[in-house]
Amino acid sequence: MDQKRKKLSIFLLTIGPGLLVAATGVGAGDLASGALAGSNVGLAILWSVPLGAFLKYVLNEGLTRWQLATGQTLLEGAILRLGKPVQYLFIVYLLIWSYYVGVALMGACGVTLHAMIPIFDKASTAKVVFGIAASLAGCGLVMLGGFKLFERIMNVTIVVMFVIVITTALLICKDWGGVFQGLLTPQIPAGGLGWTLALMGGVGGTLTVLCYGYWIREKGRTDKSDLKTCRLDLAVAYIATALFGIAMVIIGSEIQVEGKGAGLIVTLADALEKPLGPAGRWLFLIGAFGALFSSLLGVWQAVPYIFADFCRLTKELKTPTDSGPKKMTIIDEKGSAYRGYLFAITLVPMVGLMYSFTQMQLIYAVFGAFFMPLLAAVLLIMNNRESWVGADMKNRWFSNSVLVLTLVFFIGVGGRKLLKKISPKKETTQTQNKVSGEKK
Repeated sequence: MDQKRKKLSIFLLTIGPGLLVAATGVGAGDLASGALAGSNVGLAILWSVPLGAFLKYVLNEGLTRWQLATGQTLLEGAILRLGKPVQYLFIVYLLIWSYYVGVALMGACGVTLHAMIPIFDKASTAKVVFGIAASLAGCGLVMLGGFKLFERIMNVTIVVMFVIVITTALLICKDWGGVFQGLLTPQIPAGGLGWTLALMGGVGGTLTVLCYGYWIREKGRTDKSDLKTCRLDLAVAYIATALFGIAMVIIGSEIQVEGKGAGLIVTLADALEKPLGPAGRWLFLIGAFGALFSSLLGVWQAVPYIFADFCRLTKELKTPTDSGPKKMTIIDEKGSAYRGYLFAITLVPMVGLMYSFTQMQLIYAVFGAFFMPLLAAVLLIMNNRESWVGADMKNRWFSNSVLVLTLVFFIGVGGRKLLKKISPKKETTQTQNKVSGEKK
């Protein structure tokens, strides 16, 4: 028994950073898009969930290979190798992304907590109060416990959210034949293209994939010999993420889901009360809140790493030495850059809680979608230079093929989201008409 526990402990330590990726990457968008897709077009597009997770795996594996081959974060490598335009564009993108993702996560946590603790008469007031409370709680946990406490909390929340959501799907599903057919037979039903793209694009986070590099550094993975461990770690992460997405589609396919944003999660929980009872509703809300708060906590802990790394690199480039910028170093979680950005992402997005959650979520989704093709392009350039990464770590033909596919796909997703933002009512009406006609 002791030997089995020891092996389990070693395995959990090995996949720790991957679990953080999975927990941080699952947010309100994943919950909502999965349930809506299942409700509107059924199980036929289930195959798009594991495919989307696989594309994110390839991106993160490429990022990891660069870091282990060069000792530099991908951010550092991109700025040093590709020049100052990358430096300026990235910081603008990071600041805008941080604001909108902060608003989206606070709002989602606030709405979900209101459904669990309905002590306010107005839902809008509850969203603001509970959203602020969730933000401050996340900040406090990051400041008090550092990486070790953060990892422990995230491991608990990811177990809770995955067990509850997947168990809910197992209990409610009535068409397992349709599930296997949807997974093994790729098809896009009439009116299902938008949902297919949403599922593939929404799996596993956007800018947060950069956080993995900082988490493996905390674990002491610094050279090429660690690549095999990281690949296993990431595989577990994205398999778990895919299972979560599949479960949400199954749940959505069994009940009629309507609404937008975080409010849809509450609507979904209310709908689950009929087949599963009050306990089922409560358990789903707990699992949903676990997914949302773990995503918030992951962003609050890791995105300040990225900003602090950017500040370090900018400072070193202004005062160059003969040896050039230093190799990747441990980020000081008590340093002014890290703490300053942590406070900023905790406080500044609170202003956005006063505005429509749906609008905030839409803007955030558009910004997030355009990050993925940029990341794919950077990996195609940097990981194909043998003089930069070495012959043993450069991209092979398969990686390049998948990265090109990812580049094209996410440009398409980003363009579609941008068009939807420009004319949302028209597209929504067309989609609803198609779905309505299909169901009749």
